[in-house]
Amino acid sequence: MAYQQIRLGILGGGQLGKMLIQAAADWNIVVKVLDPDAEAPCRSLAAEFVQGPLTDYATVLAFGQDVDVLTIEIENVNAEALAALAAAGKRVFPRPSHIALIQDKRAQKQFYQTHGIATAPFVLTQQRADLAQHLHRLPAVHKLGRAGYDGRGVQKIATPADVAKGFDEPGVLEQLVDFEKELAVIAARSPSGEVQTFPVVEMVFHPEHNLVQYLFAPAEITAAQARLASETARQVVEALDFVGLLAVEMFLTKTGEVLVNEVAPRPHNSGHHTIEANVTSQYQQLLRAILDLPLGSPEALAPAAMLNLLGEPGHHGPAVYAGLEQVLAQAGVYVHLYGKAVTKPYRKMGHVTVVDHNLARLKGKVDFVEQHLKVISG
Repeated sequence: MAYQQIRLGILGGGQLGKMLIQAAADWNIVVKVLDPDAEAPCRSLAAEFVQGPLTDYATVLAFGQDVDVLTIEIENVNAEALAALAAAGKRVFPRPSHIALIQDKRAQKQFYQTHGIATAPFVLTQQRADLAQHLHRLPAVHKLGRAGYDGRGVQKIATPADVAKGFDEPGVLEQLVDFEKELAVIAARSPSGEVQTFPVVEMVFHPEHNLVQYLFAPAEITAAQARLASETARQVVEALDFVGLLAVEMFLTKTGEVLVNEVAPRPHNSGHHTIEANVTSQYQQLLRAILDLPLGSPEALAPAAMLNLLGEPGHHGPAVYAGLEQVLAQAGVYVHLYGKAVTKPYRKMGHVTVVDHNLARLKGKVDFVEQHLKVISG
């Protein structure tokens, strides 16, 4: 089949969309972006930028009229409008039904349970008062059913005294997992059913803000554990009959189990390093999947680490990148700035990928970047 120029619509104009546009440029794909922020990172790169709400039915429906394929870089979109576009013949990936499922953590957990996918024990709650009936499950984590994102909508309930911190909205109370490591596997699946999984990565979260602080790829786990994690990710995408890119976050327990925590139906923080460290990046793999082209090799070229550049505490205002020159002087260090004009504490402002065949040297460079590169306000 001959390839011809594609008009791709992306719902969401943040950093994930920006990196997807950079990959799309290699194949001369024309990209149109919708985002509510007039200064979204995608604005300067998109062939066409539309400012508007991602959750408004009429806005999303109108946005999708003149594109060939639609995808997302954030889950908080109007899935009903995407379903209408799909019914009218537009190619929409991930499928709107999958977006709707993943938007609801309650439905997501029930899906795992129904399909025999290992996950932490849980119970659904309707309101904060329900937590009092489940004190025997503590310590646990209370999650909002909908609208939680990037660490928001997650509250640890360690003792009965913490019940007041729970959410007074429909949610999920999950048993707190005594885990050894937090892992992630990015899986891609095409409409033809081809599946590829990237090597397992190990994520380290910020102790207070529940954001990925940095990750190592490949994860320092046994070959058997890596196989189990990859097989679990494949199980999830095939059970869903998913098309596109799915990031599967997992816990490796101290007893060697792999439990699915959550999934994201889009490019993910745990795959940024693939731009430099793998044969195919997660962004090109997404394009291959949604265009039903042969999936690329996910093979790692070298061990890698990825650090998120977060706004420094106490800094609000125009972003300044202190220490950039020192970091760029290091071999195998790649800096990605997202183009967000204003910094604030713990806002994701960019990321740095470090690649090195020597593990000790790799970790040394990670420490160097953490110590020297800071996002402050001018």
